[in-house]
This record gives sequence, C-alpha cells and structure tokens, in this order.
Amino acid sequence: MEIVFVTGMSGAGKSQAVDYLEDRGYFCMDNVPPYVLPDIVSSFVKSTGTEEFGIEKLAFVVDIRSQEFLDGFEDALNRIEENVGCPYKIIFLEASDNVLISRYQQTRRKHPLAENASLTDAIAEERKRLENIRTMATGVIDTSFLTPAKLQQVLNEMLAGDDGEGMTVFVESFGFKYGVPVDCDYVFDARFIPNPYYVPELRNLTGRDKEIGDYLETFEQTDGFVSKMADLIEYTIPGFIREGKGRLHVGIGCTGGRHRSVYFAERLCKVFVGKGIKATVRHRDVDKEASRYMKKAES
Repeated sequence: MEIVFVTGMSGAGKSQAVDYLEDRGYFCMDNVPPYVLPDIVSSFVKSTGTEEFGIEKLAFVVDIRSQEFLDGFEDALNRIEENVGCPYKIIFLEASDNVLISRYQQTRRKHPLAENASLTDAIAEERKRLENIRTMATGVIDTSFLTPAKLQQVLNEMLAGDDGEGMTVFVESFGFKYGVPVDCDYVFDARFIPNPYYVPELRNLTGRDKEIGDYLETFEQTDGFVSKMADLIEYTIPGFIREGKGRLHVGIGCTGGRHRSVYFAERLCKVFVGKGIKATVRHRDVDKEASRYMKKAES
C-alpha cells in the first residue's frame, strides 16, 4: 500500500495537492487527528485487495488544525512503522511569508492560529511549531512560485520517482534576484562564471540554446564546476538513501535564472541520467525576463 502524509504551512496549497492525489487514485482524508492514524492505516492495510475496499493508495492531510498534531504525529508514525510495517512518504508544503499573506488576503480566510494574533504573527508561530515536522519530511515543496499545474508536475515527479529503490535527483535552476528555493537540499551558485547577458547576441537566448553552451564552455571552470557538483551529490546519495530519503532537490542559481543556471542544470541532469541515476530538471525563472530582453533588443 502507498501512504502519503500531506502537511505543511496553512495556505501553502495542501488542498490543491490533495485534489491531485485524488485524481491519481489516492483515497484522501483531511484533518485527521494523529492518534487515530495507526488504526486507520492498519484497517486499510488489512483490507487491501478485498472486495469490500480494494484501496491501495492512501493520503492523509495532517496539519496545525488538529490540536494533537505537534504532540501526536511523530508517535503515530512510530506506531505505523512498528505495528503496521507499511512505508510512507511525508510531503511538506510551504511558501514565503509574503506569498502566504497575499493568499490569505485574497481568499479572506482565517488562519488557524490567528484567533488572538495578527496574520503575520500567526504565520511566524506556525512556521516555528512545524520546524521539527519539516525535518521529518520525505520531500519539501516551496509553492511560492508554483502554478497549480507546476505543483502537480512536482508532485508527480516526487511520487513517481520515489519507488523505494535508489534516489531521484530533482535539479532546479533559479535566479538569485527572485529568491533561493527554500526546499533545496543543495544550492550551487553559478555567478562566478562570466554572464552571457553582457554579450549582445546572446542576451535574448536561454541556457537551453546551443550558443549559450558554446560560450560558457570556453571557460575552463565550466567543466570543472559540473564535475565537482556531480561528484559531491553522487558521493552523498547512498547516505541519504540509508536515511530514508527518496528525492534530492538540487538548486543552481545565477543572477536572473535565464542563462548560466539553466545551462548547468541541464548538464547536471544529463550527467546523472548518463550514470543511471533518475533525474529531472525544471527551470523556475527562465521566462521571467523574456519580455524585458525583447524590448531591449527592439530598442
């Protein structure tokens, strides 16, 4: 049986995640008190394959709304491991404070901890309370810059890639000017390589274009950077697998997330695929400045 626990910050997109899991065939239960989780999981595991149920995928939303969440969640997971013996994944969703505040203002919903506090203070308190839960997560997803479709893509990669064998490496390019993805396990900075932006004929291209690759490969640091990133990550993968981690999130940043970071993310992903390691790549900010570049080119 596949079991997924969806948790994280209020307003970070747990409802959208659950809708997607339902579409993937998961039987989803929301706002479940942790102390009943072991019994529920045990009941479904025992009934797997029977005519009455036939449910093989379970997803639970467990968050700050359950008063017993902080005190009972870890104990519930221990009981599931000891008494049921069923593997599980914990997906933790979060977003930046500014994004969460904006979402609450747009929906006019009330934060679970905002009874006697401002929205800003409630978010800060929730983030503090969830620190330990976040460290337990199989994967952390920052939804600040994700559309619903992109969130589904990340969830699909996370669920499809974590099959209990090996490791999936998720490589993401980004621009430092837009903020560092908070859910990265590794963050590498490509800004020490000369910027193609200052070469007029390359400015409007992206790191996926051959011309950018040809330019960057004229610098001796380029191949060494790729090699050292790959060696470090590959060296640590066995240890992460022993600790039960199935997905490693690698962020590579440059100034705007359009040229250098995109190129290096593509190359690093190809290195892992060539070694037989499951790897996927996403470019968070590659299109954010496209209109600005085009206007400069026209002028």
